[in-house]
Amino acid sequence: MRIELDRPRCEGHGLCEEAAPDLMHLDDNADLIIDVPEVEGEALERARAAVRACPVAALRLV
Repeated sequence: MRIELDRPRCEGHGLCEEAAPDLMHLDDNADLIIDVPEVEGEALERARAAVRACPVAALRLV
């Protein structure tokens, strides 16, 4: 599966980064950077947790 970000919707809360720090991080400007867009296996569960953690629904798995 692939992690997609709706960049204009992202407010930089960082909850997704807390849920999956190996997959994404916030840069110095609080912009989300997805380090590993394609996920499978154990990483998929962390990606799902990151998607659920986003308070503005800026992430989705497709």
